[in-house]
Amino acid sequence: MKHHIIHLQIWQMVAAYLFIVFLLAVVKWRKIPRLKEISISTIRMTGQLIIVGFLLIYLFKHPNPWLTVLVILIMEAFAVYNVYKQVKTPLSNQLKKVVAFSLVTGTIISLIFFNFVVIRFSPWFNPRYFIPIAGMLIGNAMTGVTLGVNSLVNDMDKLRHKVEVALMLGATTREASKEFVDEAFAAAVLPTINKMVGMGIVFLPGMMTGVILSGTSPLVAVEYQIAIMLGIAGSVSLSVILFVQLGYQSFFNSRSQLQ
Repeated sequence: MKHHIIHLQIWQMVAAYLFIVFLLAVVKWRKIPRLKEISISTIRMTGQLIIVGFLLIYLFKHPNPWLTVLVILIMEAFAVYNVYKQVKTPLSNQLKKVVAFSLVTGTIISLIFFNFVVIRFSPWFNPRYFIPIAGMLIGNAMTGVTLGVNSLVNDMDKLRHKVEVALMLGATTREASKEFVDEAFAAAVLPTINKMVGMGIVFLPGMMTGVILSGTSPLVAVEYQIAIMLGIAGSVSLSVILFVQLGYQSFFNSRSQLQ
């Protein structure tokens, strides 16, 4: 049986927005202060996806290694910026550098390994593969690093007395902050672990759903989803472990004292 893609018409797209209208109605009814935030995020999502759609059409028709690399760098820059924006506590310049280094290094290493060893598509800069895969790895790593930053900063601030006591008892900075480093890592990777646990039974992930809707065999979709989920887990883990191992050091001065 020949498969064909169902293209949504304008009225169908408008109908989809009724879910947001319902959400806004509930928020307004319950007087939850999220009305403006939901409205702006919906408008931004729509605009950004439309722009990305036209951009991808151009990139797919005119594959170019420099353009592909440029897009990846822009994605990395926005991911770093979003981490800064989502962290509630102001970050020091040193910690900001650690965040940027950890996120970019972790995702680039993971992306190179995933593309050149696991998938091995040709040419290596094929935007049809490179950009969507990069988006999934960078996006999930961004979420993980954000959670890790919030956890580490909050713990080091609210429980600084525990660190000071440990230092006075002769512990090194690494030993004194180990508990908070471990908790930050655990908090950062938890969403990824939850996705892996519920995947296939509780929900079908976006990539797998998209591949199935395109007419590809569900088994092929499963292969790709398993591979990309493992890649996401690796990207999140590497980015977060780099952050927590380097990040805690920014809370101490050269004399091993809390700043």
